[in-house]
Amino acid sequence: MAFTNLDYLRTITEGDTESIRELIILFIEQVPEFIENLKKFLAEGRFAELGNEAHKAKSSVMIMGMDELGHDMKSLQLDTIAKTGEDTYAERVNRFEFQCLAAVEELNKELEKM
Repeated sequence: MAFTNLDYLRTITEGDTESIRELIILFIEQVPEFIENLKKFLAEGRFAELGNEAHKAKSSVMIMGMDELGHDMKSLQLDTIAKTGEDTYAERVNRFEFQCLAAVEELNKELEKM
């Protein structure tokens, strides 16, 4: 199962391989920080910060064509603001981690082809 879809990335970069490569590398570098922060804020019950981090992560995953995960992060952000759905936060953070780590593997293979 593919987690990424680079069509949007190719569109916004007008197919410029170097720009695509730079954005993929940036995403790969950001993923560990997003995961670390989401898990830390969740564990510490710092839900406002969790929502802010979800907001930042949303943009990055959307650029990589991970639309469903992006919408999930937006929903998480809104839930933290509304202070609802707390029982779902951990599952969503875990899903983010799983999908992003799988996406990093896909993107590393993509970089090898460039």
